[in-house]
Parts: sequence; C-alpha cells; structure tokens
Amino acid sequence: MRLRFTKMQGIGNDFVMIDAISQKVTVTPERASKLADRHFGVGCDQVLIVEAPDNPEADFRYRIFNSNGSEVENCGNGARCFAVFVRQRQLTSKNCIVVETASGLMTLHVLANNQVCVDMGVPELEPANIPFEADSTLPEYPLDVEGQVFNIGAVSMGNPHAVAVVDDVNEFPVLDIGAKIERHQRYPKRVNAGFMQILDRRNIKLRVFERGVGETLACGTGACAAVVSGIERNLLDTDVNVSLPGGDLRIQWEGHGKPVMMTGPATSVFHGQVKI
Repeated sequence: MRLRFTKMQGIGNDFVMIDAISQKVTVTPERASKLADRHFGVGCDQVLIVEAPDNPEADFRYRIFNSNGSEVENCGNGARCFAVFVRQRQLTSKNCIVVETASGLMTLHVLANNQVCVDMGVPELEPANIPFEADSTLPEYPLDVEGQVFNIGAVSMGNPHAVAVVDDVNEFPVLDIGAKIERHQRYPKRVNAGFMQILDRRNIKLRVFERGVGETLACGTGACAAVVSGIERNLLDTDVNVSLPGGDLRIQWEGHGKPVMMTGPATSVFHGQVKI
C-alpha cells in the first residue's frame, strides 16, 4: 500500500507526520524505524501519528516513535507540528486543540503565522515519578559519569530529563557525555540529557542529546525541562528565551503547581507518498 505523509519541522527538529484517521494504517516500531531512516526511508527524528482518541475529552490521540522505533511519551516540537498538521489536513478547524498522549492530555493553541503555544502541563520533580534514583527531592543532584561528576536537575515533562549547566555549550562534548548520561543506571528508563549555558536570567543556550535519537537541532520538552531546572536553582526568571541549534523557543513557568507554556513555530517541508 501507499502511505500519505507530510514532512514537518519545528526549529530543525524534523518529523514524518501520518494521518491514521483518513487512511487506514498501522504503524509498528519496525515500520516507524524504516520511515525515519535518513538513507533508506523518508528520514526524520521522530514519526508522529494522528489517531482517533480514546478519551472523550480529546480531539485526537498523538503517538510518537523515535527514529530507533521506540515509542515515547511526549515531544514539544512535535506537538506544535501536530497542531498545524491537523488543521492543514482539515481534520479540525479549531484553534485550541486537545490531544491525548501517553502521559495525559495536552492543549495546543494555534496562533498567527504557524506559531503554536503548547500547554506542556505541570513538570514532575519527584524523583520516583521521573523516574530517577534519589533519596529526596532537590533542585540538583551530583551525577557520577564514569568518574566525572555533574550537578544535574532532574525533571519530567512527560518524559525524563537530566539538565546540566555548562560554561560553553558550543565547546562541550555533548555527544560523548550525552550518550553516557542517557543510559546512566540512576535513570531506569533512560533519559534525555540537556546541556544549558546561561547567558542571563532570561536567555539561555541549550543542546540536547535525546533518548533513542542522539543530539537533535531542537527539543521542546528539553527546553521546558531546562527552564524549570534553572528556575528551581534560582538561576532564571519565569519567562525565558531558549536558543537551540535549530532556532528559538519561548518558555514560561510560574512555579510549582503551574503548567509550562512553550511557544514556537511549526513548518511543513513537503508532502509525499511512500510504499509500505
């Protein structure tokens, strides 16, 4: 059969979008991995699936597969692309869209010029719920990485993140250290590793080594986790511009019990069909 898809990107984080409502298709981990392959498939960081929801309060169900075929809970850049995609495909005309994810309901607000504001929900800081092995909840934890100790913030945005503050993110060995942190024994489900350089209290630079993907040009949940961790450590204000290799995001968080709000662009690259 031939599968219709749209290639999209959110500040360089790229996705293959699949409408599984108007076309009958089952996306398995193996099929997602083949689609994501940049040499033998379409090529992307993640494959995003639009399905009919199980929850009556949601407009759609949103599933996310990493390029290695693993299914994950959340993706902030993907969520923005999801909102633009379902409107372009005329699956909805709403500007406020509620989607069902593996980590709960998410609300997407489509603004002008394909900007989307995403209510990313309340961040989880309790170690057991991230999950992260620690005896108590702290703003930061020492993490021994093969004899080198990093002070990391531990945050879940529906998926686990470890956030380290570094002096110069451009020079930091993200690929090496990120891969080691991703599989650290204190994170039983592995982790996304973020490396944050603080420019001032309202501006940071960030690189993220994503679990199951490697370093990407952008990571929405990683940007949210970095700002939450920075605020928890009293290093950042409540409204922060995050500069990632692929572009900028605006992240706002008012503190404990409040949701993280993320605003940024989503762009269609091309439409196509692929034989599966």
